[in-house]
Amino acid sequence: MLSSSSSLMAVAAHPDDEALLFGGVLAQHSAGGARTAVVTVTWAADSRRAPELAAALDELGASPPRMLGYADARDPSSAHGRPRLVDAPLDEAVGHVVRHVRQFRPDIVVTHDALGQLTGHPDHRHTHRITLLACQAAGLARLYPEAGAPCQPRALYAATHPESGVDELGALLRSVGKSVLCVPDAYVTTVVDVSEWADVKWRAILAHQGEVARERSLPGILARLPEKARRKIIRTEYFTRLEPGPVPGDPHHLTI
Repeated sequence: MLSSSSSLMAVAAHPDDEALLFGGVLAQHSAGGARTAVVTVTWAADSRRAPELAAALDELGASPPRMLGYADARDPSSAHGRPRLVDAPLDEAVGHVVRHVRQFRPDIVVTHDALGQLTGHPDHRHTHRITLLACQAAGLARLYPEAGAPCQPRALYAATHPESGVDELGALLRSVGKSVLCVPDAYVTTVVDVSEWADVKWRAILAHQGEVARERSLPGILARLPEKARRKIIRTEYFTRLEPGPVPGDPHHLTI
């Protein structure tokens, strides 16, 4: 990734995704003196999970929660009276993320991969699509002019899981009846050893107490593991770099 002094914004589908998927790099960048922020696409600011998210972000050194307030595809109580993310107008959701990109002006944006992480949650997949569109649109002044002055992030990364890196975690997820979706190793462009920040990352995961208490949630699964096994799983974060905007001097000289 870019230098740990680069400002970093994560766009996550649910509270706890930020800790599980990017907790290490968020803590790393914060420790390096960088500004960090998390946009959480589902769950409302007055929902039961909002205080847990605030506590997790405090552990990671990120700025206060930025919650878009759409409903979770699988939990209507997440945002009473609001549409599910997967049912909301795409242009509207993209515009909300553009506004946060332009307000925060990050060097780097991280989000979910196209598979929707290991379990393929529909909110994860849709957040991936929304973030790709938002990072492209954020640099174009004529798109979403009401969202602020244009800002083009320097890099966009999708958190992912390679086939070679999911042995222990994959077995745990299958044991509770969940799917395991991963990408070929060649698809991974960036591997980050976050061992130095694993304790911070784990405290941020534990802040999501409601999920830790659930038997089939990933925080709950991790909480039941011995420390050594858990640390092995959370100490590495994998990413695929995606291009958020035009690349000057395209070396391929595409012709039609």
